Amino acid sequence: MESDEEALRLDLKTDGKIVEKQATWAGIKPGMRVADLGFGSGKTSFYLHKLVQPNGEVVGVDIAEERIKYAKKHYRKKGIKYICRDIRDPLDDLGLFDFLWVRFVLEYYRSESFNIVKNISSILKPGGIICLIDLDYNCLNHFGLSKRLKRTIYGLTKDMEKNADFDPFVGIKLYSFLYDLGYQDIDVSMAPHHLIFGELKERDAFNWTKKLEVAVKRLGYEFKEYKGGYEEFFEEFKKFFFDPRRFTYTPLISCKGHKALS
Repeated sequence: MESDEEALRLDLKTDGKIVEKQATWAGIKPGMRVADLGFGSGKTSFYLHKLVQPNGEVVGVDIAEERIKYAKKHYRKKGIKYICRDIRDPLDDLGLFDFLWVRFVLEYYRSESFNIVKNISSILKPGGIICLIDLDYNCLNHFGLSKRLKRTIYGLTKDMEKNADFDPFVGIKLYSFLYDLGYQDIDVSMAPHHLIFGELKERDAFNWTKKLEVAVKRLGYEFKEYKGGYEEFFEEFKKFFFDPRRFTYTPLISCKGHKALS
């Protein structure tokens, strides 16, 4: 999904009130030192920072320099640091944290997601909280698709799993990650995401259009059922998606746990 507009896409689709609700459920408290790992546009770091006041601190970590620049421009605030790092690499120099936040990140690392959670656990204090949030059946639940459009969407997803290390089913794995790493007091919550019906909202139109324009276009997928290739597929999807009869949703799974004291 990397593009010049990726930070903007992430910004527009992020609802601060939902971030606050999810983080509160996970157990965030004033005074905590928080690592926002894969922070996107910086909006999540901004809202997490509000929840840890007074005296709390947020360190946002992201792999993309462009998103660092965007966050510093739009979400610069005392008590928030933005750092360009790869969360697959050692992070011990960042110090220890009371709360780790990983939202909509692991879906991009199908083959490495468990090792990423294991790696970041090293910077969580004993007794600290980790919160993993991601999707299951990502982008796959639509009613009103033609048969060829449905087959193509599933084919694209398989291609992204194989060639882009994308994981549309990572949400169902989150509990096992924490269980296998010995986390305690694990809890899970499920809610709808991408819940779209009726007239299409501008942010949903922008978000989904960018998914097709950026990620799908780069795959080099052969649109065998479309004589006009990608362009014909794109037009059919837009016709479906902009129809207020359409119904779309994705299950969102949140998982939290405490790092063992010993």
